[in-house]
Amino acid sequence: MRIMVVGAGVVGLAVARAAALAGHDVVVAEQTSGIGNGISSRNSEVIHAGIYYPTGSLRARHCVAGRRLLYEYCGSRGVAHRKCGKLIVAPTPQEVTRIEAILRQGLANGVDGLELIDGASVRELEPALSCTAAVVSRETGIIDSHALMLALQGDLEDHGGMIAFQTTVDRLARGPDDWVVHFTGNAAGALSFDGVINATGLGAQRLARATEGYPAHRVPRLVFAKGNYFAYAGRPVFRRLIYPAPVEGGLGVHVTLDLAGRMRFGPDVEWVDEENYAVDARRADLFYDAIRGYWPGLPPGSLLPDYAGIRPKLTGPGEKAADFVIDGPAEHGLPRLIHLFGIESPGLTSSLSIAQQVVEQITGSGP
Repeated sequence: MRIMVVGAGVVGLAVARAAALAGHDVVVAEQTSGIGNGISSRNSEVIHAGIYYPTGSLRARHCVAGRRLLYEYCGSRGVAHRKCGKLIVAPTPQEVTRIEAILRQGLANGVDGLELIDGASVRELEPALSCTAAVVSRETGIIDSHALMLALQGDLEDHGGMIAFQTTVDRLARGPDDWVVHFTGNAAGALSFDGVINATGLGAQRLARATEGYPAHRVPRLVFAKGNYFAYAGRPVFRRLIYPAPVEGGLGVHVTLDLAGRMRFGPDVEWVDEENYAVDARRADLFYDAIRGYWPGLPPGSLLPDYAGIRPKLTGPGEKAADFVIDGPAEHGLPRLIHLFGIESPGLTSSLSIAQQVVEQITGSGP
């Protein structure tokens, strides 16, 4: 089968790799000049355990399965990562019930290595922390996301696949028994494919609307949730990731570490109307207030604007968070076509598991 994957972020690359490994002829169309230049380059680089998401949801299922696949893949391919663990903290006694509920959710999702510990035990692990209790997640880790994407690209190309850079897919048209993909850019023109997978992240709704025969009512609303990060101007004081209880639209301003030994804080949630990746230095005041809830020793003047990302959310402020949407032939009725909507966190962790489902659906969708 000849398959087109649109988008060379981590999910698109994982899908393309899985399709190529299954013996299909795969081409990836990427509108920029390189891999991972969108959402995949602007995240926390965290391997999530799968704790927070409703049991049975696509997020829960793919995060738990994807995390196991990802650790195995990183080990086999030499992708830099570290299972550093994380603490979800309750700074006050009133918040203990919230993290107890998070613990129950994680256990219901089949997450390993979870435990509730008291404040004294927390300080033995992380002396700088101030909290009443915390949930330990031993399966959480960090990863070099670009190295992961390079490995996925290498696997794709080793199995005959290719990436067409600076190539924008304008529309998808129905052929007699295939899909005609119309391009602009380096590969301007049109080519026919047996199947198409839309993994364009922030551009998924646009391409879905430009898909001939795809029902307009199936295109979900796109909501931009900007996440800002601030770097810490000093040596890291924590060895683990530190998370507060989740907030609306995200997991709260947390401590993130990278494999180079740097510590930063974020992301927050800033609802915006358009793509804008500038970090407003004035938001630091909100960060200081949030962080000092669990780290009172945060020095003044130690936070520096770093970078920002935008989550392609399907729901906005005050609304229940939406699940991933993997809209395939069984749902919309068109053969060998899959649109991926709302693949935000934990999308990186879930990528290898999502890829398995997508390839199974598109190859089993019939003529």
